Amino acid sequence: MKRMAGVAIALAVATAGCGGSSNGSAATRDLQRRSDLYAIDQIEKTWHKAASTHDVDLMMTLWAPDATFNIGTETLTGAAEIRDFFAQRAGPFRPENQWVSETPAYKIRITVDGDKGTLYFECHYVDVKTSKVVSVVGADQNVQKIKGTWLITSSAAATPALGT
Repeated sequence: MKRMAGVAIALAVATAGCGGSSNGSAATRDLQRRSDLYAIDQIEKTWHKAASTHDVDLMMTLWAPDATFNIGTETLTGAAEIRDFFAQRAGPFRPENQWVSETPAYKIRITVDGDKGTLYFECHYVDVKTSKVVSVVGADQNVQKIKGTWLITSSAAATPALGT
């Protein structure tokens, strides 16, 4: 019995010591940062899955309710306007277009600072029938962790310049 109490006390002291060290805090922060970077990266993957499958509902899971989306000189404000754009006007979502959306991995850029970050990626839309690239769009986004989920709060889309 005395030996069991000694083992329990030793285990409690060892566990408490690990949690209170500055290395443990740095490791926890690094793990959180990596987790956030991964979650932000999933926005790009979900975007391209939604575009490739014409799934507007899936696309809208990425946007904050009050997000803005700049396309050329037009600014869409709020989830309803953004949904309407994808459902009615966006080329990849049009029923007559059978496009697959791809992103060159080396062009993805992600930053994170607390509960805010940025995400840049390019969409290379390839026509399934011809195997030709039919459109290239760059998306530069601000993202934020809202109620535990990373969402797009603002986005600007444009045709990227060659060499970028």
